[in-house]
Amino acid sequence: MTAFPPLLAELFDIRSPSTAMDAALAHAIDSKTKPPGSLGALERVAHRIGRIQQSTMPELTRAAMLVFAGDHGIVAEGVSPYPQAVTAQMVLNFLRGGAAINVFCRANGIEMEVINAGVAWDFPPHASLVDIPVARGTRNFLEAPAMTREQLEAALTAGAARVVTHASRGTRMIGFGEMGIGNTSSAACLMQRLTGLPLSVCVGRGTGVDDAGLARKTAILERALAAHPSGGGSPAGGDAPHAPDALDTLATFGGFEIAMMTGAYLAAAKLGLVIVVDGFISTAALLVASRVSPAVLDYCVFAHASGEAGHRAMLDSLGAEPILQLGLRLGEGTGAALAMPLIQAAAAFLREMATFEGAGVSDRGAAGA
Repeated sequence: MTAFPPLLAELFDIRSPSTAMDAALAHAIDSKTKPPGSLGALERVAHRIGRIQQSTMPELTRAAMLVFAGDHGIVAEGVSPYPQAVTAQMVLNFLRGGAAINVFCRANGIEMEVINAGVAWDFPPHASLVDIPVARGTRNFLEAPAMTREQLEAALTAGAARVVTHASRGTRMIGFGEMGIGNTSSAACLMQRLTGLPLSVCVGRGTGVDDAGLARKTAILERALAAHPSGGGSPAGGDAPHAPDALDTLATFGGFEIAMMTGAYLAAAKLGLVIVVDGFISTAALLVASRVSPAVLDYCVFAHASGEAGHRAMLDSLGAEPILQLGLRLGEGTGAALAMPLIQAAAAFLREMATFEGAGVSDRGAAGA
């Protein structure tokens, strides 16, 4: 791919947070009134949050969940047991407040927004809907690249813009969810092409295909990958692809909701937000973003390891350590919404918990201990 517009190219240049405060953060965590390491993974999360914010007093204000929805042309090949119309039906369910992600966001005080990235449906105006479809679903990537270069740029830009809007409202922690019948097929192809892992490792049952359906889905995706041998990425065992290759892969196999999430990840890292990563589809978008700018990973906290086949392998490829293992495979951002209170708790103990010295409690190094 040729050069991207300056506004997009700026997103591709992300720097990791400084490590200058690491010693101070480690001391702050270890000096709290507890045995060293006794808060387990929360200590690791607290250190990451402190590094991102460059503070031993981090604040995760106005947690937000952005749920992107889009339809996929590959559904015409029978990769899902659900019809494409379910995407629009679920978006309407989100807007009525009846989905799992609505429940979890309400329970945990998370601002929620639904973005129509490219659903094959015309939605009436709604206060919770940002209606910015790139098109009415992607093309069938068995026959042609899923999206054009112009559509890719539009999706990346739109996803980034939503994050900028929320950051301007005070959001310091953000998560991304998705809805799109057929999007596990898209994510599996992105994963295979960008990691070089066998397709059998990447393909799962998605919304619940049976054994015969899984075999059919795998065969269709094998044909799709063979149909686009130059669709970005690198061969198995090859070096990690450069940014243009990863974005070419996204244009070839991605969905508009996945492309918008990719832009959103890049913008969130650029703005120094704490990013909470959800499941298989959301991680596939992050996989693309990390190939564009590896430093995006330094702003991420991985919520959970999902029950979808391939997610654990994708997490391993990113060197990720998820904080929850609940067997979830719903998507929508549900795992991220469940993890956000724990991440808030990690920031709170770093910010508010007393030190041994401040509380007048003897630590284990004190005389006579």
